[in-house]
Amino acid sequence: MLIVPIVEGQASDNALDVACSLAAERRARIVALSVLEVPLDVPLEVVLPAEEERANRELDEARAIGDSYGVTVVDRIVRARSAGAAIVDEALRRGTEIIVLGSARKSMSATSRAVFGQTVDYVLKNAPCRVMVASSPERGRSLRETGAAA
Repeated sequence: MLIVPIVEGQASDNALDVACSLAAERRARIVALSVLEVPLDVPLEVVLPAEEERANRELDEARAIGDSYGVTVVDRIVRARSAGAAIVDEALRRGTEIIVLGSARKSMSATSRAVFGQTVDYVLKNAPCRVMVASSPERGRSLRETGAAA
């Protein structure tokens, strides 16, 4: 089983393409995971209609991409305070073989420690399985640059 965190943008689409190729070779399933990051000052159960609609739209697209490869894509939406921790928890819970993350590469500066972003770096350090980062030259929306989660 592979997990692909899904957000709006080309970086997630690239990661899903890579994951679909791997899954097709291995006859594996993909879990397309959308994490709704909920701020600390509100309950996890808070209704987030715009975010939920956007997540569902992206997950529908992920299933369609999987179909084009002949790969089963299971969608999942989770609510969490941290996208990185939610991705790692999902991988642990499912006994995942590999996590495929899409991320736009960040420019390094003297004060920057994260090459790809906070969420990707967290997953790389804490994942219970292999992690593949499908880097994209896109400077737009990536797992953490938008403030939105995976």
